Amino acid sequence: MTFSFKAFFPAAALVIGLTLPAMAQEAATEAAVTPTPAYMAIGPADAKVTIVEYASFTCPHCANFHAAVFKPLKADYIDTGKVRFEFREVYFDRYGLWASMMARCGGELRFFGITDILYTTQQEWAGTDDAGTVVENLKRIGRTVGMEDAAIDTCLNDAGMAEALVAQYQTNSTADGVEGTPTLLINGEKHSNMSYEDLKLIIDPLLAE
Repeated sequence: MTFSFKAFFPAAALVIGLTLPAMAQEAATEAAVTPTPAYMAIGPADAKVTIVEYASFTCPHCANFHAAVFKPLKADYIDTGKVRFEFREVYFDRYGLWASMMARCGGELRFFGITDILYTTQQEWAGTDDAGTVVENLKRIGRTVGMEDAAIDTCLNDAGMAEALVAQYQTNSTADGVEGTPTLLINGEKHSNMSYEDLKLIIDPLLAE
C-alpha cells in the first residue's frame, strides 16, 4: 500500500489549500504546528498485552471492528489496565488523512473520543464526493468535542503534519507487513480482522502466562 501526495494532491498540493481554494493557502505552506506521534495509545505502558491496530477512518470494516470489538475490548481489558492499545492510521484516501489530522488536533485526551465519533458516523461525514462538504463535516465533529474552527483550520492546512503522518504510515505499515485493514499486532504477532470472542481467545492465554 502506498500513498502519493501527487496522486491525492496534484503537483504535491499542500493538503487542503490546493484542493479547497476557499481555505487559507498561506497556512498550508507552514511547517507542522501539531505534534505527530507515530501512533496514539491508551492503556498502561507496562501492560502484559499490547495490541496494535492498523486502521483507516474511511474503512467500513474498521468501523465495524470499532463497534463490535474495540468497544468491549476497551471496557473489559483496556480500562481495567490489562491491555495497552495502539492505534496506527492507514491512509487510502485524502478523506482518511483529513480525519486523522482533525482527530489528532484534539490532542491525546480527545483523540479516542473523536475516533469513536468518526467511526460511528462514518457514512454521514465521508459519504460524499464533495471535498468541501467532508471538511465541513469534520469541522462539525471537532466542534462537538469543544474545538474551535480556527484550530481545526490550522490543523487541516498543516502540510508538515500531513507529510509526517503519511511518512510514518508508509514506514510502519511496510515494516509490519500490513496489507489490509484492520490489521492487528498482538504482542508483535500479526492477525487479520476477527470477532471479539476470537480476540479474547488470544488475549486471555497471554495474560495468564
